[in-house]
Amino acid sequence: MLGAFASAFRTPDLRKKLLFVLLIVVIFRAGSQIPAPGVHVANVQRCLDAAQTGDSAGLYNLVNLFSGGALLQLTVFALGIMPYITASIILQLLVVVIPRLERLKKEGQSGQTKITQYTRYLTLGLAVLQATGIVALARSGDLLQGCTQPLLHDDGTATFLVMVITMTAGTAVIMWLGELITERGIGNGMSILIFTQVIATFPATMWAVKNDKGWWTFAIVLVIGLAIMAAVIFIEQAQRRIPVQYARRMVGRKMFGGSSTYIPLKVNQAGVIPVIFASSLLYLPAMAAQFNQNTQNPPAWVDWINNYFVQGDHPVYMAVYFALIIFFTYFYVSITFNPPEVADNMKKYGGFIPGIRAGKPTEDYLSYVLSRITLPGSLYLGLVALIPLIALALINANQNFPFGGTSILIMVGVALDTVKQIESQLQQRNYEGFLR
Repeated sequence: MLGAFASAFRTPDLRKKLLFVLLIVVIFRAGSQIPAPGVHVANVQRCLDAAQTGDSAGLYNLVNLFSGGALLQLTVFALGIMPYITASIILQLLVVVIPRLERLKKEGQSGQTKITQYTRYLTLGLAVLQATGIVALARSGDLLQGCTQPLLHDDGTATFLVMVITMTAGTAVIMWLGELITERGIGNGMSILIFTQVIATFPATMWAVKNDKGWWTFAIVLVIGLAIMAAVIFIEQAQRRIPVQYARRMVGRKMFGGSSTYIPLKVNQAGVIPVIFASSLLYLPAMAAQFNQNTQNPPAWVDWINNYFVQGDHPVYMAVYFALIIFFTYFYVSITFNPPEVADNMKKYGGFIPGIRAGKPTEDYLSYVLSRITLPGSLYLGLVALIPLIALALINANQNFPFGGTSILIMVGVALDTVKQIESQLQQRNYEGFLR
């Protein structure tokens, strides 16, 4: 593997792409450390240090994961990549519901360009809403519970608007940086930026485990984490290959077809999306309870949510979380893989599965295989996502457990995709790849 990396840097154009990606990553991380105008940096840091010793920051862990710790520090890139992720998920769901978007998707590159433009507009809209909410919480003192010091130098309307505009502009810059990586670098730009934000907090959380629990626990967590990563890589690479053959046909004087290929159905067909969906849905009741618990007589449902859905180590929380992941896995796979469309395309081009008739029998067979292979994939996602919650219950780790389910899935998925793209470019130049 080291020789493959050396070969990649010896190739001039590939070296330029890798260095360009590193430059964008450095700019991205620099923007995540620059505070927004009007932020009282010293007070924010003191309150953040105090909050990390308790459970007050647990509500924002999912969003903070995708901001690399920049959210609670109120930096220029505080929102991170989360508005773009949310907008992309919403557009993918709307493509199935709205016929206009479905027609655009079938138009090819031009239609996809239009959908990408809609995603950008929706991202900016969501960024305005999220920035407004975050700045309002910071101005009222509810962003970090237990913090009595002002987080802003001035809580006036002008400062409020400047901070909202700055954070929204930061989200737009992040989208632009991601597109630059996709066009001029290697790999998917947005995925690499997400990867950067996830691993940004990894060393600090690992060192926090060492300081809190000692070297033995640190070594055990590291060994278990590496074993989990190896298992995740194995499952992410696993797929069910359905053989497909194409009949020979004459077009003019030329013979076409007669080839064999396969349809790769991954065990984890949905990726990390179900975990994000389930986490986001479970944060809604906790957020609603937080907004209502400062009243003089909080309703009874606030105490119920605080008992069962705020602390991640509660069995009820774990059970609901696991069930939601399984549900969203089946739901997302059903809207992203369309067996009738695949069967119709195979029939149109003379393809068939050996032993299965074309048309409706092929559609039924694909649906049968997809439903059976989605079950182990959903169970795998649920177990990986429960790892930080189980660690929270067993070793009393904090909510930012370093080998969390979402972070591991993102790190492994993006790393595998980027390495495969580098390997394909090396093989085009007659170099050996990473996997020998």
